[in-house]
Amino acid sequence: MDTLNISSLVAYHARYRPEARALSCGGQWLSWQQLGRRIDRLAHGMRAAGVSHGDRVVTVLANCVELIDVYWACARIGAVAVPLSPLLMPSGLRTLLADAAPALLFCSAATEAVSLEASTGLGCRCIRTGEAYDDFVREEPLAPVNAAVAPDDLCNIMYTSGTTGLPKGIALTHRIRSHYATLLANAWRMSAGSVVLHTGALVFNGAFVTLMPALMTGAAYILHQQFDAAAFVETVERERVTHTMLVPSQLAAILDLPGFDPARLASLEVLVSLGAPLPLAHKERLESVLPSRLHELYGLTEGFVTILDRADTARKRGSVGIPPPFFELRIIDERGQPLAPGEVGEIAGRGPFLMPGYYNKPELTAQALRDGWLMTGDLGYVDEDGFLYLVDRKKDMIDSGGVKVYPHDIEEVVARHPQVAEVVVFGVPDDKWGETPMAAVQLRPGAVIDADALRAWINERVGARYQRVSQVMLVTDFPRSVAGKILKRVLREPFWAGRDRAI
Repeated sequence: MDTLNISSLVAYHARYRPEARALSCGGQWLSWQQLGRRIDRLAHGMRAAGVSHGDRVVTVLANCVELIDVYWACARIGAVAVPLSPLLMPSGLRTLLADAAPALLFCSAATEAVSLEASTGLGCRCIRTGEAYDDFVREEPLAPVNAAVAPDDLCNIMYTSGTTGLPKGIALTHRIRSHYATLLANAWRMSAGSVVLHTGALVFNGAFVTLMPALMTGAAYILHQQFDAAAFVETVERERVTHTMLVPSQLAAILDLPGFDPARLASLEVLVSLGAPLPLAHKERLESVLPSRLHELYGLTEGFVTILDRADTARKRGSVGIPPPFFELRIIDERGQPLAPGEVGEIAGRGPFLMPGYYNKPELTAQALRDGWLMTGDLGYVDEDGFLYLVDRKKDMIDSGGVKVYPHDIEEVVARHPQVAEVVVFGVPDDKWGETPMAAVQLRPGAVIDADALRAWINERVGARYQRVSQVMLVTDFPRSVAGKILKRVLREPFWAGRDRAI
């Protein structure tokens, strides 16, 4: 079996560290030997069902042990794991199933009805977790599967969360996943003695940022079925968790827990923030109570990342770091020419994570990949030391009377209000200026400020007149993707209905 088959990581630890802790979900630990046996049994079941090299296998599952089983059993036999959100409606799921054309679909009792409706007529067999799943896997004893997998064979298709439009399937190979394992294990200083906690959705590609290095190093991996701030703190304290990753909204929820005591999180060595920019106000608050733990990752599933290491957090406060080894970063103008430090342009990057393309979408691939560089669609600049600073998404930039207004600058101001939990800023139509900034705000529990008072507070503190918000909309919760990202497009759409603007 080719050593770049990422399922070989489980087989490795099952052979050399069989009794060591591998995975906990729902409070029960599996050893590496037990996890390896589960994966072997499922791999044999898939083969017996006719799943072969290159076939797609879809999951419509929330966090569970079976989802881990499917990921690595697919890799064992050379099939392609395609994790889809369990929150999808039938129409959205059917669109993705038609694109992926899977041979097999794994669902749960909660997602079975939607999965069956969406897959009707597509020739896809559905297996529900529980008795049907147990009947599907093959009984022991079984010899390990030895699939011939080439490094550039597909391992996953990860569909985008749809923050900017229709989802696209990002093709990721065994080689790419092996680089996730090695490069990120190094970045997070992870080892066999580490204890890794994951509380977000495992179908989000960001989950692989800690999952792959945990598998490579043989760290103990704890999977929560869903995020709960109090449960997070309790698990870190009880299990002496050393590594975790969170999106900014989850970080805020933990810091805002009644009676929050940072001493309960003292075992944490590395806390990775990713998925959305972490406001400076949150970053400073976190550093004050848990110093020298925070790493910030900026990246795209398509294959480029930068990392702000915990050693640089204090001296590079607003930065999202530098490219890891073997990656390259450029800031380019609209003609594709490199810009000097301090000049704002589009972020372009390349490196070992770079996708071969979008699945079945060569035209979109050609737009995203130019001469081997990924065009991120994000705006930023680098300082004299090469550290990257995000400015905004190109599509989110507001054109107010011909002046470029970056929502991120306004969001940083709003986030400093003591009663604000989260904020997003976007452009809304304006008869005089074309569009003006609007802030959608979720307040902290018990907050008493109203929208008009908050608008006045914001407009007294922004750096320029054109950054003043025309409206503040208070929301009880934000629409989010499975990755936890706020869907700004969904908030913006009603204001632009029937008007000419790219949502």
